[in-house]
Amino acid sequence: MALQSMLNLPTIRYLVQDESRIGCKTETGRGITAKGVKPIAKVDWPREAFWLYGVVDPVSGWHWSQTHPHLNQTHFQQFLDDLSRALGDSVVVMQLDRAPAHRAKAIQWPENIIPLFQPPHCPELNPIERFWPHLKATWKGENFPSLNALQQRVEEELARLTPEQVQSITGYDFILDALLQAKFQKAA
Repeated sequence: MALQSMLNLPTIRYLVQDESRIGCKTETGRGITAKGVKPIAKVDWPREAFWLYGVVDPVSGWHWSQTHPHLNQTHFQQFLDDLSRALGDSVVVMQLDRAPAHRAKAIQWPENIIPLFQPPHCPELNPIERFWPHLKATWKGENFPSLNALQQRVEEELARLTPEQVQSITGYDFILDALLQAKFQKAA
């Protein structure tokens, strides 16, 4: 039996956190067509959007998210409180950027979430930054009649993601090696 469970210590996990703005503007990108044929696609530019707040565990592939109408301290606090409840007895070290909403003095960090702020202007250090483009690519070229329809599609795509896919997208070698050396636990 592991010493940690014999001593009744909580599982310690590593999560990465970020938010992404998701709007009804059509996600565009390259398309494959026959030589000399230009693809034709309708592109909408509506201004409606929401924010997807999320965390991923690059070791286990677990992910959790919430939608909010704005990116601010109030919604971030709600996200933290709900995440804390979802984590149960686990204690997490959570890497996040230095967005003003994350560093607001009014933030009350739950006891089971330890913030680890990454250096400024270094989004490439946060594995969840690769998660957002992967998610948004699933509806590339589609137009949605409403923000609710888009929100429903986002929820469907999040539900389809397997832990193996999330691990593949977010499992940076330097992070996984460091976690292995530190003996972080893989979530059950």
